[in-house]
Amino acid sequence: MPNQPKNEPKVWKNLQAIILLFIANSVSGVAQGISMIAIPWYFAKNGNAQTFGWIFTFVTALSLLWGPYSGTLIDKYNRKHIFLGLCIVCGSILFMVAGLGFYWEQLPWYMVGFIFLMTFMNYNLHYPNLYAFVQEITEKRYYGKVTSYIEVIGQLTTVMAGAGAALLLEGTLDGQLMLFGINIPVNFKIKAWTIYEIFLLDGFTYVLSFFIILLIKYSPLIKREQEEGTILKRLNVGWQYLKNNSYILLFGIASYNVFVTVLITTFYLAAKYVESHLHERGDVFASADMFYALGAILAGIAIRKIFQHTTIPMSIIIMTILTAVLFFVLSISSDLWIFYVMFLLLGITNAGIRIQRITYLFQQIPNQVFGRAGSIFFISNILFRIFFLSIFSLAFFHLDNNIIYAFSILSVFLLLSALVLIRYYKKFVF
Repeated sequence: MPNQPKNEPKVWKNLQAIILLFIANSVSGVAQGISMIAIPWYFAKNGNAQTFGWIFTFVTALSLLWGPYSGTLIDKYNRKHIFLGLCIVCGSILFMVAGLGFYWEQLPWYMVGFIFLMTFMNYNLHYPNLYAFVQEITEKRYYGKVTSYIEVIGQLTTVMAGAGAALLLEGTLDGQLMLFGINIPVNFKIKAWTIYEIFLLDGFTYVLSFFIILLIKYSPLIKREQEEGTILKRLNVGWQYLKNNSYILLFGIASYNVFVTVLITTFYLAAKYVESHLHERGDVFASADMFYALGAILAGIAIRKIFQHTTIPMSIIIMTILTAVLFFVLSISSDLWIFYVMFLLLGITNAGIRIQRITYLFQQIPNQVFGRAGSIFFISNILFRIFFLSIFSLAFFHLDNNIIYAFSILSVFLLLSALVLIRYYKKFVF
């Protein structure tokens, strides 16, 4: 192997920083994941799934303003400081709401909805900032590996969150704990937690993450220039870049659509599907999340090897079509284990696409505009979500088991997305 130039960064120069970043992300991710499983189940269990649908629609619409702004923050400010700020703000809000819950001995639905709003707004800044930070401190040759590591570690936390949610939402009924759809005898008894007790746990993990992030020390491998001007002016820089590279714009939008459908499914449709179509409990809903996470872990480990002889755009086309098939199967099946298998495969396809997509965008988009370019893609994601959530929040989809028709609609949407990717395939592989 030829010698590296003297001015080239050492291999994994910021390895310790990357490890600490992953640990901090995982610590808060477990409790955060439990909260985001508990919230939709809270509404579905109390017969307020339609109310949650409108809350989700409102939060998504609000993201239309927050998403682009968050992109300008990511590209302007120190990304470590952004994480520290998120820990302070989110942790403080969770402690406040949990405290009210203990004082009132209950939480009204609008307070639970407020925590959902806060966590979702956090997602809109946290994950784009995570990817931009990782791109900033990682050598280009290792982009594929590091995106796979992000996926595997992130989904391991989701498995733990799913197990925690299954335990905390239903407790150990009759000495049984359900994990991965299997009732496991246990020798201990745990009472189901209230929603505000779960929020308190979530708040403490933000505190722990804050101190872990404080320990991060790194040397940027990409030089970013300080940009001035208004938010619109800075956002316009990202738009002009994508406008001048239209193939990246089209790819970024079309390849994002599986994530659109998965987000709607995991946060909204799945809880109603389990409650009204499968007629099962909250631990089944939590187990589905665990199967999804297991699939995502498998994708993180193997997806780059599976498609090593295939271009990234073609691998995304294949997985988009497969996801469309999965949603169609969910619309016609009422078997519990088929439901679990579909969520396992859904985890594989969504995580696989995310790994391939982020790797492609890392290679194509300069770090200087990465946050703002991501904001443009995010706007398309939000618009699609608002459209579908507005439809799926209609009373029709909450009658009997009519929620199954939502999965048929999402299946058709993904087939159309795959056709767009196929139509312009040669532009993406230039």
